[in-house]
Amino acid sequence: MGISVGVPKENGAGETRVAATPDSVKRLAKNGFDLHVEEGAGLSAGFHDEEYAAAGARIVSAKAAWAMPLVAKVAPPTDGEASSIEAGALIVSLLEPFRNGALLQGFATRRVDALALEAIPRTSRAQSMDVLSSQSGIAGYRAVLEAAHQYGRFFPMMMTSAGSSKATKVTVLGAGVAGLQAIATARRLGAAVEAYDVRPEVREQILSLGAKFIDIKLEESGSGAGGYAKELSEESKKKLQAGLDEKLAKSDIIISTANVPGRKAPTLITESVVRSMRRGSVIVDMATPSGGNCPLSVADEVVEVGGVKIVGFTNYPAMMATDASSFFARNLVSLFELLRREAERGDPTLFVNLEDDIIDASVLVHKGIVRVKR
Repeated sequence: MGISVGVPKENGAGETRVAATPDSVKRLAKNGFDLHVEEGAGLSAGFHDEEYAAAGARIVSAKAAWAMPLVAKVAPPTDGEASSIEAGALIVSLLEPFRNGALLQGFATRRVDALALEAIPRTSRAQSMDVLSSQSGIAGYRAVLEAAHQYGRFFPMMMTSAGSSKATKVTVLGAGVAGLQAIATARRLGAAVEAYDVRPEVREQILSLGAKFIDIKLEESGSGAGGYAKELSEESKKKLQAGLDEKLAKSDIIISTANVPGRKAPTLITESVVRSMRRGSVIVDMATPSGGNCPLSVADEVVEVGGVKIVGFTNYPAMMATDASSFFARNLVSLFELLRREAERGDPTLFVNLEDDIIDASVLVHKGIVRVKR
């Protein structure tokens, strides 16, 4: 027997991903992990029970999957799911810690350890485990496809005997993983792309993808810890907004991805900008889960304001469940290498090694103590 891992089915609304695939089952089995996959867990992502079984997994009930000493999941567990985890077990999942303080405290009370995948540091060593990056890249790609679908017009300049059309003007706000992938995808589709980010160091990345950088001079840098953006001062926010408004009003499509970890997403697309955009324009607000870059966004809905469509979908990776699950599962294969300890005799054992910088940063509950670093 190796380290037993439970993989329950995702039951959240619209969540189609799964934390393990037949390929990851094979890889983990070679490293001493014994996968217990809930019946039907991978169906929404295109993976069948027979494939898991052929790869070496055991197909079990939901109760059995949640009873394992290590539970792997995509979305944060519900209160009911959390209560199914055994004391002393470890759950590895996206946990949204800044919004789920009660969940973490519940784990601590019941002495369940919890590793938040979004807390994995963005370092070279952790790159293969970085779930946020793998899923954000998919989200940026899918968001542009959604924008093209909602826009209903050509992206590239088209010249035909029946007439011509200008290239679509796309503006991307935020040049993290999702934003850079959105830029690359929009450019591949033939759009004219401009982009902005408060972190001046990403300017070269934007230019390298063939987009123009919107240059707004601020008195402070928006670069924060770990490569993320930080919240700006009120003075800088006003200056930034004034500089962006004119550009945004002339855009055919806006893809906004701007987020500040642990805080409400900054407002970058005001109601006045929306009402000044041409009818038929599209805004894809990828920051809707954390409050939105546009105050008119509605979670998981497409609303229309003055003829402008505002897309507020909150889970783009779930719209590409097969590849998203494959990337997610491969990230976990790399991460689980840090959660095993070779025994002098017999099979390896589960070990939460807080002396490892990656484990130390991402384990937010351990032995009854909440360890969230703010």
